[in-house]
Amino acid sequence: MEHSRDRIYVDGAWIPSTGTGTLPVTNPYTEQVLGTVPEGTAEDVDKAVRAAARALPGWAATSLEDRVKACTAISEGLQARAQEIALAASTEMGAPWQLAVMVQAGLPIISFASMADLVDEVEWERRSGNSVLVRQPVGVVGAITPWNYPLHQIAAKVAPALAAGCTVVVKPSELVPGVAYLLAEVIDAVGLPPGVFNLVPGTGPVVGEAIVTHELVDMVSFTGSTRAGRRVAELAAAAPKRTSLELGGKSASVLLDDLSAEELGNAIAGSLTGCLINSGQTCSALTRLLVPRDRLAEVEGLLEVFAQFAPVGDPLQPGTQQGPLVSKVQQERVRDYIQKAIDEGAKLVAGGPEQPEDQPTGFFVRPTVLVAEAGSTIEQEEVFGPVLTVVPYDGGDEEALAVANGTAYGLSGAVWASDRDRAVAFAKRMRTGQVGINGGAFNPTAPFGGFGQSGYGRELGSLGIEEFTNITSLQL
Repeated sequence: MEHSRDRIYVDGAWIPSTGTGTLPVTNPYTEQVLGTVPEGTAEDVDKAVRAAARALPGWAATSLEDRVKACTAISEGLQARAQEIALAASTEMGAPWQLAVMVQAGLPIISFASMADLVDEVEWERRSGNSVLVRQPVGVVGAITPWNYPLHQIAAKVAPALAAGCTVVVKPSELVPGVAYLLAEVIDAVGLPPGVFNLVPGTGPVVGEAIVTHELVDMVSFTGSTRAGRRVAELAAAAPKRTSLELGGKSASVLLDDLSAEELGNAIAGSLTGCLINSGQTCSALTRLLVPRDRLAEVEGLLEVFAQFAPVGDPLQPGTQQGPLVSKVQQERVRDYIQKAIDEGAKLVAGGPEQPEDQPTGFFVRPTVLVAEAGSTIEQEEVFGPVLTVVPYDGGDEEALAVANGTAYGLSGAVWASDRDRAVAFAKRMRTGQVGINGGAFNPTAPFGGFGQSGYGRELGSLGIEEFTNITSLQL
């Protein structure tokens, strides 16, 4: 697969960047540089945004049916290249092969295909008294996306934006840009009108900030860290312009006190899986496991065993459950969190900060389980690695709820109970965007987004399309 990309995609054509800089793309398993992408410039962004602004009236006037057909064609194009997408996700960010196929390649295909059904759930026009409320495209959208689900996070913005009649400028993560190039190639082959989709790789401080501050960008959809999200909101506020932010998380999986021994085992297995998916590099990962204090020893024993069934290794080997983290910087950050937790008195149940003995290279962090009290650093702050913090609670559901809601975040969560009605009642009181009940599966067409410092706005589902619209009231 071609990893060295020397062009940007603007106005329906592959053109050189106006700058001469390049950014290296590294394989986090071999630690070798795979290739480079252009280090985009503010001038590149200006070209892309102006192309998107020129294309907007024509694309907005295209029928909804034709816009949906384009999304369906893109989905089919991605399906045809699913193996390439999975390979790029494995080699550029370390996603284990099975996850790369099912999630890294699979979800973006669903996002584009789902537009055919989801547009029917949107009320494009409705009466209200003597008015007709009409949904209009918000305009030129700047999409700034992260490295952990590099194509899914792009598709979750681009598919609904295109369906809504918007034009788009995408900044992919400079760490994992290959999948974005594959999407651009698919879109080029589908033959969208020039300027409807544009791709400019580069760094956040240059390309990202140029997108956010450009006078012709009507809305910025950003996924990434809370720190970077604050910067996006701050810059956008000067215009002001619309933003949708999907940021960090510290999601709680709560075990209520009525679980049988068998149910407890299932809940712990489900919670650990929900923590370790994508090697823990998931904003909605279930990174806190809240357990009744009188069952802590039982939980620790199970986790010690279960953590051994998450083999670390070469992402392209079929049995690998845990790949490397995306970069050396990320590896060191996560290891520092583990060491700090131990220094502050957390109990190490499994894993630890050391390199796995059988992996001499690769940015690995061993799947780690710690026990820590509510309010500790490891219980409060997002780690973004394969680290589960077990948090004992006393005092029944009310204290469990206080601990679950006791961080600055609110992106996801889970509740486990013998009594399903009790679990549902508990879940409704959690200040978070999604809650799994007794292992309820992730729904790729349900709205996704957060409370608090996890951001605002919603992606996926019909609300994900509505996010890219504005309302005009026609008074009759």
